[in-house]
Amino acid sequence: MAANFWLSTHYKYWLLTKEELVISAGRQEDLKYLTAEEYQKVHILYANFIQALGEHLKHRQQVIAAATHYFKRFYSKNSLKNIDPLLLAPTCLYLASKVEENGVISNNRLIQTCATVVKNKFMAVFNCEYPYRINQVYECEFFILELMNCCLILYHPYRSITQYVREMSEDDNFLSLAWRIVNDSLRTDVCLLYPPYQIALAAIYMACVVKNKDASEFFKELCVDMEKILEITQEILKLYEILKNYDDKKEMPGILAKAPKPKTSSRPSSSATTNSQYLSQSPVVSSQSGTPR
Repeated sequence: MAANFWLSTHYKYWLLTKEELVISAGRQEDLKYLTAEEYQKVHILYANFIQALGEHLKHRQQVIAAATHYFKRFYSKNSLKNIDPLLLAPTCLYLASKVEENGVISNNRLIQTCATVVKNKFMAVFNCEYPYRINQVYECEFFILELMNCCLILYHPYRSITQYVREMSEDDNFLSLAWRIVNDSLRTDVCLLYPPYQIALAAIYMACVVKNKDASEFFKELCVDMEKILEITQEILKLYEILKNYDDKKEMPGILAKAPKPKTSSRPSSSATTNSQYLSQSPVVSSQSGTPR
């Protein structure tokens, strides 16, 4: 593990630019079928799905954040049609639970949890029982590892935000608000674009606005690039505008129907064992042979 963020593979290989995201072949393919807002709503849906799975499994928030980050990394290089997001989401959580040393999820428990969460919280969206089995999760995990070239260590904003709030001598209510804003930021692309300490500071900045606190001296002392902090803030505010009218039960079935899908006639049945049913013919996972970007 790198001793600090600036020496890590997270910084060296997986901080992308907005231009890299926009011109990504995978995203360009998806935006032939979806508007930019619809595409973000797909990611909001699956971030919520990962959150629900993680909470049901009683995982720490860092594990859930890591899983969501892996999910976003994969689709920063691939189209939604390369691997079904309904399979990729729990696979990312399965991988994150190991990387974050939270303990390996048992095979039966993972699939049972997927089935329960889909049935109880997302049936109106997916309109099917959870279709995948553990052998498909195992294979999907290899595609994630190949894409990221095993660069799995992530730096999260949570440690920074706890440190900064302590330095500000703010209370637990303030920390809780800023922490929730960081969680919300996982529904945007900011984790792919900015260092975690800047995301933490943007959450603190927004919490100060909500709590009507003047933190101008605090930010001056940090000598931080406020332009970057405001960029992150704007991305999170755009998310909140979308969430004002977001109703997954009403709009997501139609959006998912338009979204590109793996080239199969249908999702695998509950008894399916074929390894390639949920994959397109050529996921973009081998195009970076020696460089994990």
